[in-house]
Amino acid sequence: MLIAGDIGGTHTRLALFSGPEKVREPTHTRAFPSDKFGGLAEIIRAFLAEAGESPAAACFDVAGPVRGGRAHLTNLPWLIDETQLVRDLGFAEVSLINDLEAVAYAVPRLEEHELRIINRGRVEPHGALAVLAPGTGLGEAFLVWSGSAYMACASEGGHADFAPTDSLQAMLREHLAGKFDHVSYERVSAGSAIPGIYEFLRAREPASEPACFAAELAAKQDPAPLIVEAALTAGEKNPLARATLDLYVSILGAEAGNLALKILATGGLYLAGGMPPRILPRLLDGRFMRAFTAKGRFAELLATIPVKVVMAEAGLLGAAFYGFDRMGKTTLSACQSRVRRC
Repeated sequence: MLIAGDIGGTHTRLALFSGPEKVREPTHTRAFPSDKFGGLAEIIRAFLAEAGESPAAACFDVAGPVRGGRAHLTNLPWLIDETQLVRDLGFAEVSLINDLEAVAYAVPRLEEHELRIINRGRVEPHGALAVLAPGTGLGEAFLVWSGSAYMACASEGGHADFAPTDSLQAMLREHLAGKFDHVSYERVSAGSAIPGIYEFLRAREPASEPACFAAELAAKQDPAPLIVEAALTAGEKNPLARATLDLYVSILGAEAGNLALKILATGGLYLAGGMPPRILPRLLDGRFMRAFTAKGRFAELLATIPVKVVMAEAGLLGAAFYGFDRMGKTTLSACQSRVRRC
């Protein structure tokens, strides 16, 4: 049995799996608010006590770079260490992988019903695959063909410099530069960027904010979901919320195009994370693809790249796939070692 987890700045999602053939049928699942706990081990103990199980191995994807089996989460004050988790929780083996590496690991194994098509494009067999995942932060990863299978590669591309594509975006960057030492794409493309974009547009046209909506926002600790919901359902009555989402989608499309160009993602670009499924109608209305393909001489090439939205919890799936693959390799290695000793 394996425990797998998707460890994000907002939520920690854990699941138990009885075997590799049952990755889409976990025996027990639970989501926890990450910031209510002092660390991952505390959450795991609560989860396993509830489930009444003792898995042999674990694999967790984390929102941050993993080095030497250790990870400092980007949007959460936790240090997670494979060796420490083995010692504290009694697992035989623990694997930590970057959250976008986990999503990338799942991408080639996703089924048709777990995807929504934004641009059908033309798939080049064994072409590189790109993954862009806006959630609490902005994750980026890619996959390259090794000759026999796709190999997932993590990155921290979401922290690259934000490059405005028009005068309004340039003013947004100027506005954010007054607040942050570094204005990255994460500052404008993560789900957490929505309130900042809204605030910028409101400062330009204060009268555009409905008074009743201002009161609702003031009562929210996290106003992003309310702004997005208003943009999707009450756009004509709330033009400020609609303009916020329009600007957000344009920036996201431009960065998706940047990533596709950098790795020449002729196998396709996949939008994962919490935001894309939530704003799917706005990703389908043409604005995203206009920004995605607005790359001058390479517009025609980008128009041929398939673009899909991942509707499944790909991070958790990828962590489970990775964990079982590691368990399989460990078992094979042990068997081979016994054969050599004989």
